[in-house]
Amino acid sequence: MDESRIGYVVGEADPTEFWFSVDRERHPQRWDYVVVNSKEFVDGEDRDVQVLAQIETVVSQSLALNRPELMSVQAVERIVEENLVEPRILAKARVLGFMHNGEVLQPKRAIFPGEPVYRAPKEILQTFYSYPESEGLFVGYLISRPEIPVFLSIRGLRRHLAILAQTGAGKSYAAGVLIEELLKKGATVVVIDPHADYVFLSLKRDGKSYSDRITVFRTPKSTGRYSLPRRPETYEVKFSELSLGEIAFVCGIEERFTNILKSLRDALNALRENGDYRLEDLINYLQAQDDDSAFKALNYVNKLQKINVFGDATTDIGRILRPMHVSVMDLSGLEDSMADYIVFRLLSDIYSAREKNEFEYPVFVFIEEAHRFVPNKESTLSKDIIKRIAAEGRKFGVFLTLITQRPNKIDQDVLSQCNSQIIMRITNPEDQKAVRASSERMSESLLRDLPGLNVGEAVVVGEITKAPVMVKIRRRETKEGGADIDVVGSLRRAIEMVREEENKRGAGLREIREMMKLTEGY
Repeated sequence: MDESRIGYVVGEADPTEFWFSVDRERHPQRWDYVVVNSKEFVDGEDRDVQVLAQIETVVSQSLALNRPELMSVQAVERIVEENLVEPRILAKARVLGFMHNGEVLQPKRAIFPGEPVYRAPKEILQTFYSYPESEGLFVGYLISRPEIPVFLSIRGLRRHLAILAQTGAGKSYAAGVLIEELLKKGATVVVIDPHADYVFLSLKRDGKSYSDRITVFRTPKSTGRYSLPRRPETYEVKFSELSLGEIAFVCGIEERFTNILKSLRDALNALRENGDYRLEDLINYLQAQDDDSAFKALNYVNKLQKINVFGDATTDIGRILRPMHVSVMDLSGLEDSMADYIVFRLLSDIYSAREKNEFEYPVFVFIEEAHRFVPNKESTLSKDIIKRIAAEGRKFGVFLTLITQRPNKIDQDVLSQCNSQIIMRITNPEDQKAVRASSERMSESLLRDLPGLNVGEAVVVGEITKAPVMVKIRRRETKEGGADIDVVGSLRRAIEMVREEENKRGAGLREIREMMKLTEGY
């Protein structure tokens, strides 16, 4: 292990961090991993342990050049020529913990100054960032040690997950990797997809079939953002199956409006006597009534016309909830009110099916653009059911993954219920503040690292990992949807098209001139 020694602990240390002097010939990079020997009181006795830490800062200095405000170029040149620079390298490392009986424990004692610091062996890192095959989700590799694969725990998803990143940092891509891994483990996954980011999950990157256990759903009126290789299934709700309470809730009729509710109840009872009915039948019935309460009820019911999801039959929740299956609800192209109602209805049915044990397997729900459905201040139809799942869903096996580029805009109570977080590049100070407030495990040092992450890199904290980890998300096996357009390539094709048209017109004009020359002699 001496060959991997890179320095010695110096200065003041505590159980959470320490500084160490670095060997110039073995200069480590930021975010690399080191180990230090220490003693910890575990299971009633002192034990020798290896404490794993991650380098968060690397600085170099020189006593001869420590007054930059006094250093002219000539003075620096003389010091360099005389070999008097004598650079010193210091590194600061944050403690991640030590392993004991398969668990990561936090040290209670400070590292002693003078202790050797070693580059972390591959075996220790693999122990920290791996799980048994039955629960390990392979998501990528350590940023600083790409030979070390990183696995997350499927058990950790029981306490909900948030994937947070600014636009373009790779949050939807990372979610796609998780969905691939969950499908391999036999999971039932439902994806709320406002921008068609996940509609190509059934295809490999080269366009060939990946799995027939992935289904896209659309409403009867939805056109979707993309044409799909396989016709999507229809998601619709039979209007006559809606209860008075559900209609009142969707329309925003408060309980205190008793006369309006009575008119609506009378209308529904009358229509049910003739069997099934549609929204149009309810509207026509209320219009025919010479009653002020019926007229007011009509004003509320007219709002339902914007929700073009009502059809002749309600989609069986059993078509959406299937073992080892991914259902993608494609909401692209729909108005906000329609998308909001679909999320409300779908999540309510999922929660009910699990609460009543009508579906016996756990359900993993991914909500893209989560700030649209559970905003911080505004109210939406779907907000209450999402908050209920966040608070109580784990008891019934409904687990949330919330995905957003605006953590500052999402309901903070819901975000704080996500005990695990995958956080990618975030530069907005308000969003950083929201991330820090929502996670007890997100230290200030990790928060400072967020702007330095590249696309596809993430900090993972919480119950899905034994210790905080910085990971480069692996390459997806499936085709990505919803990616940004290739602006440069599109503009290049536009130039080529225009030039081709100009060449055709030029050729046509030359042909006309030649014909005119031939006819001049006649």
